[in-house]
Amino acid sequence: MATPRNVAVLVGSLRKDSINLKLAKALIAMAPQPLKMEIADIGQLPLFSQDWEAAPPQAVVEFKERVRAADAVLFVTPEYNRSMPGVLKNAIDVASRPYGQSAWSGKPGAVVSASPGAVGGFGANHHLRQSMVFLDVPMMAQPEAYIGSAHKLFDANGGITNDSTREFLQKFLQAFAQWIEHNSPR
Repeated sequence: MATPRNVAVLVGSLRKDSINLKLAKALIAMAPQPLKMEIADIGQLPLFSQDWEAAPPQAVVEFKERVRAADAVLFVTPEYNRSMPGVLKNAIDVASRPYGQSAWSGKPGAVVSASPGAVGGFGANHHLRQSMVFLDVPMMAQPEAYIGSAHKLFDANGGITNDSTREFLQKFLQAFAQWIEHNSPR
């Protein structure tokens, strides 16, 4: 039996009817053992300012503790202007500072990008990977997950209606569980 792994899920969209929030919830519902996945809210985080690094706001302290407590991180994000959304970049920045005190370091990670477009958030996916590699997060390379036409995937209860997409995401989560086992510092 594999060791239970707590996964912080960061959603790169704050919209309450977000495609990526629906996808994150669907992934959480289909997570295989030993993954215990939970959304780590980023909507309450203030914009990063080096001025408060020595005494960060409580929301930042709590978020960094949440990230530190996780065994791994999963990013579920849309693409804005061929990159990751600003709110997600801000969350990465606040949990990485001050320099040398990153909450991300050594945590295995993966990313799923989803969009109504055909490309499925390719640009956001790769920009996010680039940032996380710098922060010492071993990012799962395969399978890559770009979910296009994502607005057509959900039923009224948030379930994924497309069988091949559901099967792909189950394989993705299985690969992620193995990635965590092979790359976890704990």
